[in-house]
Amino acid sequence: MRHVDFSPLYRSTVGFDRLFTMLDSLAQPEGAPTYPPYNIERTGENAYRITMAVAGFAEDEIEIEAHRNQLTIKGQKSEESAGNGSEVLYRGIASRAFERRFQLADFVEVNGASLKNGLLHIDLKREIPEGMKPRKIAVTAVSSDKAKQIETKAAE
Repeated sequence: MRHVDFSPLYRSTVGFDRLFTMLDSLAQPEGAPTYPPYNIERTGENAYRITMAVAGFAEDEIEIEAHRNQLTIKGQKSEESAGNGSEVLYRGIASRAFERRFQLADFVEVNGASLKNGLLHIDLKREIPEGMKPRKIAVTAVSSDKAKQIETKAAE
């Protein structure tokens, strides 16, 4: 199953187009980019962390953008000056540009990002608004002496 056509479902649903786009993107071809490697961790009940291996990149060469429910991380290596008189005979350290996209669930926000020892850490937190959280409603018992009784006259 390489490709599924969701167009018949678009005609009979409203507001689910993002879901179908996500399902369609899950069936990516085998040649999908694998650089740079990353981990996704759960660090708390509503906290997550994306750790990406970006060795060789400086803070000013990485761009992180969160727009709606999508997180985009781009890396563009600046041109190195060859003014030190050395010549590279073999280049095994990757310095190619990259772009990674992550779909974020509703109410997930980026808290911050840090770069340490070649690892980029992006902290995420799910903040559900108070109005959307489930709430408990207390049940109170009404005593029989306080209850009003409606009296009716018997039919004659």
